Formats: sequence, structure tokens, C-alpha cells
Amino acid sequence: MKDKIKNYKEIAKAARIKVLDLVWKAQTSHIGSNFSAIDILTFLYNNANLDKDMKEDRDRIVVSKGWVAASVYYFLSEKGIISKKDLETYCQEGSKLIGLIEPSVRGVEAAGGSMGFGLPFGVGFALAKKIKKEKGKVFVVMGDGEVATGTTWESALIAAQHKLDNLIVVIDANGLQAMGKVKDVLNIEPLKDKWNAFGWEVVEIDGHNFEEMEKALAKINSVKNKPGLIIAKTIKGKGVSFMENNNIYHYKAPSEEEYQKALKELNG
Repeated sequence: MKDKIKNYKEIAKAARIKVLDLVWKAQTSHIGSNFSAIDILTFLYNNANLDKDMKEDRDRIVVSKGWVAASVYYFLSEKGIISKKDLETYCQEGSKLIGLIEPSVRGVEAAGGSMGFGLPFGVGFALAKKIKKEKGKVFVVMGDGEVATGTTWESALIAAQHKLDNLIVVIDANGLQAMGKVKDVLNIEPLKDKWNAFGWEVVEIDGHNFEEMEKALAKINSVKNKPGLIIAKTIKGKGVSFMENNNIYHYKAPSEEEYQKALKELNG
């Protein structure tokens, strides 16, 4: 287990360095959101049974918070699903790799970025697998801000009704959204109690702790006839001190000075 955790940490570190580079070169936004989700994505992309040939019985990763596109494209390139050459075109003129994930890109299961749509896609994929008696899990990564949308709760009810134990949702709960703190915009707490009441198996973890992720996934996989939810408490901008919990980096691209300072911290 220690070697596995060490490997996760090394993968996440490399991801943060590359994503920082991509965002800085493109002078685009959402570096804070990317850094919040990278540990979660590290875990999922290194546990899901993905398939380069996109076979139907593969696991699917639906990233609802599609503004973490740089991270998603990085992991797809690491899995050989898209090319590293294409990755270097991120948010450049004429590139398919824009700042929100699009299913026109190989390996992207559904468009992400419009809040509240990822879970409906995930429920549909999971239900289809059940109907077709098809192997594979469906993982959905959501932001905590989008939990407030009505489509989230409708989808949560449908998933429980159909006993979708092949569906696992991870909420990247960093406490911030575009316009401020989630609790101030529209308070979603008590989150665990609400999802439990909707018929889900719920585990709450530190979203930057890989050992807790391993235990959470094992627990959810042991439960039958219920969809699973992991509430991953995270820090927006995780890994760079001046970006952590600073919502300006939801919008702001790093300057050259900030890039160099962040790079030094990440390499430290």
C-alpha cells in the first residue's frame, strides 16, 4: 500500500506541474479548480478500467466540472487515449482541446461545464449498463457548487430507484464556486445526511488523502443495490500556497512571476 500511495503522489505532482504549464502558456482560467481536483482524478484515472478502443464494457469517467479540462486532457494523454502532441495545443487557436471538456475529444464521455449535467449523463450510462447487463463502473466527478441544481437531486432519486450500484459519484467539495463560498451562495449542508436520505451509500473523506480514497472505494464497492457517493473535502488551488482557497484563481491566469513561484513550490 505504501508504494501505491507514493506512486499516486508522484503522479499527482507531475500532473500539477504540467497543468500549471498548460494553463500558463494558454493564459486561461480555472487553475484553482484544476488543483482542487487533481488528486481525485489521479486516483480515478489510475483505478478505472479504461479502454483505448472505447469498448462498451469499459469503465466511464464523467467529469461534470468540465472546467478542469487541462487536467482531464493531461490524464487522457498519459493513458495514451489522446496524443501528447495534441495536449500541447491546449486552448490554442484551432485546437479541439478547449477550456471545457467536449465529447469530440477521444476519451471524453460527455460534455462538462454546464452545472448539473454530469450526474444525469452518469445515471444514463449506468442504467444502460444495467439494462444491457454490461460490465464496467461509471464514475462522476462533480463540484460542490453544482449540487444545488435541480437536475442533481432528480438524478440522485433515479439512481437510487434503479439501484445503480455501478455508479460512483465523487464530489470535489472545496467550498468555493464562481461567485463565492458555496455556503453563502446556496448552502447545501448537511450534504451527507441528504444523500443518505436519498438512498445512497455515502463516505466522507479528505480528498487529498489517497489512503482514504482507497478505503472509500472499497467500502462503496462492497455495497450492493445502492449508488455510491464520496464527498471529498478538498482545497481549491491545492499545492500552491498563494492559490489555496483564493477564488481569484477561478478566473485569473498565472502571470510569469506567479508561474515561476508556483513551479518552485510544486518542485520543492
